[in-house]
Amino acid sequence: MNIDKNKPAETLKVEHFPLLVNQPKVLKQLGWDGVFEKHFQSLRVAGSLPARVSSQHRYYYQVCTYQGVLQAEVSGKLRHQAEWTGHYPVVGDWVALEPLPDKSRGIIHAILPRKTRFSRQGSGGRGKLSGGQTKEQVVAANIDTVFIVGALDEGRSINTRRFERYLTLVWASGANPVIILNKSDLCADVVSYVRGVEPAVAGVPVHAVSALQRTGLDALRSYLTPGKTVALLGPSGVGKSALVNALLGEERQETGEVRERDRTGRHTTSARELILVPGGGVIIDTPGMREIQMWADEDDLTGSFEDIEALARRCQFNDCKHDTEPGCAVKAAIESGNLDAARLGNFTKLQREVQFHEARQGDNERRLEKEKWKKISQAQRTRRDG
Repeated sequence: MNIDKNKPAETLKVEHFPLLVNQPKVLKQLGWDGVFEKHFQSLRVAGSLPARVSSQHRYYYQVCTYQGVLQAEVSGKLRHQAEWTGHYPVVGDWVALEPLPDKSRGIIHAILPRKTRFSRQGSGGRGKLSGGQTKEQVVAANIDTVFIVGALDEGRSINTRRFERYLTLVWASGANPVIILNKSDLCADVVSYVRGVEPAVAGVPVHAVSALQRTGLDALRSYLTPGKTVALLGPSGVGKSALVNALLGEERQETGEVRERDRTGRHTTSARELILVPGGGVIIDTPGMREIQMWADEDDLTGSFEDIEALARRCQFNDCKHDTEPGCAVKAAIESGNLDAARLGNFTKLQREVQFHEARQGDNERRLEKEKWKKISQAQRTRRDG
């Protein structure tokens, strides 16, 4: 939803969030708990109330409070801090909001500490302030579960390597991943495809569903209890928006056609949005991401590749590269057919990406430290010469 800062709140009626009407426990429905309450009280922002960001358009936001839905923008102080850190509010954030007298708008003064966050690589800050350095770009916050969605269209959209990449990103976020195989109505042998995916996802739950026929949805609703937030990830064409509509019981999200020649679809979700689900829970629908660069560390790979990590601990050498070294338990597993060579290849590829990312982060931190001491030195000279 695009937000016009000059437009009054009639475009942001509570009808967009029908569960907010006459709900005294709305904050708990949205995910508010004792931890957020403690952080909010410690901020001591006079005249503020807690609010959750439901959608974002550049620097303007739509937020949910116990008073209803408001438009909001960040305070000058918070914007100044964000210019350096890149930490603007994102969908799912809890914030300290000061309502304005017209009661349709407000000012965001602070972001509460995030319980979890989903991030990707991005350019930090703006222009000269960032020096073009790579920084974490948070795209959604305070997510409990991530539905990683694929499509059961006779295997054309099942890509276990992509699942492994998504899993690494989800483990890095702090949320719990769940694999959703949509379009089971297009698949003649669902069980075989589920069994084919399970070895690559290291014990993560796998559910086969059909958003079109509304089958298999009860298993998904078990993750959408009151106060819990679910995000959807996956490439275009796998039916994420259709899945949201099925869970809502209405055609809320626009869906797009899938090309028959390659079973890929058009992006139909153009912005991240927080959606309340009847019966409890919150969904954050994200745009399809065809290319996601890693924002993770090597520990996050363990959650996605526990089988390889367990084998590596049995290698003869602690620094085994699983290439030409003797006594390699990983190579032995591949030769015996107990490990897919393509899975090891993807693990090695993701490991290189993570190591490159960590090295680049180290360079950025050293650059920032150097710039900080340069400014301190300049300030000292100015005071001395003055």
